[in-house]
Amino acid sequence: MPELPEVEVVRAGLEPAVTGATILSVHVLDERALTRHDGPAEDFAHRLTGRTVSAAVRRGKFMWFPLGPATNGTQPHDLQQADPHDPQQADPHPHGTRPSVPQPHGTRPSVPQPHGTRPSVPQQADPHPAVDDARPEALVAHLGMSGQILLGRDRPAARHRRIVLDVQPRGTDRDGAPEPPVQLEFVDQRTFGSMAIDRMLPTVDGAPAGSAGAIDVADPDAAWRRTIPFQVSHIARDPLDPAFDDDRFIAAARKRSSGIKRVLLDQGVVSGIGNIYADESLWAARLHFDRPADRLPRATLRLLLDEVRAVLRRALDDGGTSFDAQYVNVNGQSGYFSQRLAVYGQQGKPCPRCGTPIVREAFMNRSSHRCPVCQPAPRVRLR
Repeated sequence: MPELPEVEVVRAGLEPAVTGATILSVHVLDERALTRHDGPAEDFAHRLTGRTVSAAVRRGKFMWFPLGPATNGTQPHDLQQADPHDPQQADPHPHGTRPSVPQPHGTRPSVPQPHGTRPSVPQQADPHPAVDDARPEALVAHLGMSGQILLGRDRPAARHRRIVLDVQPRGTDRDGAPEPPVQLEFVDQRTFGSMAIDRMLPTVDGAPAGSAGAIDVADPDAAWRRTIPFQVSHIARDPLDPAFDDDRFIAAARKRSSGIKRVLLDQGVVSGIGNIYADESLWAARLHFDRPADRLPRATLRLLLDEVRAVLRRALDDGGTSFDAQYVNVNGQSGYFSQRLAVYGQQGKPCPRCGTPIVREAFMNRSSHRCPVCQPAPRVRLR
């Protein structure tokens, strides 16, 4: 599964193309990619078309694109909307609903209305509500196990593509003409990833919600900076976030009797760390994955955080970790951190530090990798 470095590489690759861009059209090719979207494919496409994208933002393994209003002077959501009270305009069967249904017990039947008045009708949710600037929204992308977002012009259609967005960048070429549109392809072989339009909420601590790259410096006071999609609001900050609170992490870890690796993988405590970078960080800190977190000294936990950050930054420098074609950047290129892994996937190979063969052990329906000498197993607790 893509972890923080892989998602950040994708975010950084998309940033120049999408910041300030306009979404020209949306094509949903597989509705399974909308499992987190509250509405059908038509709603997703209708609510995105014509909107501007303010930035590309990431927290942990989640990425989102804050949305602004339409740039064409019209609301993209209410094109040719019908008046539900006008019998000449109203759709008699919106979204396949039946024209009449039995009334629940206890409700009053309809009665004849005086001549010239309109009968009252139940208010139905607008399938394509107009953009509400008072309630900001974002396009949320989660890559799942095998998701990719590819960027390009006039390229062959990727296999397993689920959603395609045609986007008009805000930039110009050398002659001052608008840049030609680009395509964003959401590709997902295993269909565990998703896209969704989600409402934005204020951050609990009032700090910027996540990493947005260059715009963090260029426009630090943008209204969307301190808002976060509802679907991401339960995710803790990641260790590379300037607003990450080391003391808060240490306090949370020391309240848990579970093994320290379980704490690292808990996205409600710290985000962005998956199996690969947890194993690498624990090896660097000389900690066994099953060491009880509540028994680790504060100094050891601070050292672990330092190693986590060092591992994540090295992975970012190498473009992330690729074991196969399921993780690539926006240009379809693989990352190279797999060539520098110390323990993950290295079972049987010598430990880079002491030469002892690396072992692989079962852990939470997956695997953990460690050096038996550098990372000795904890003593059995006496009960």
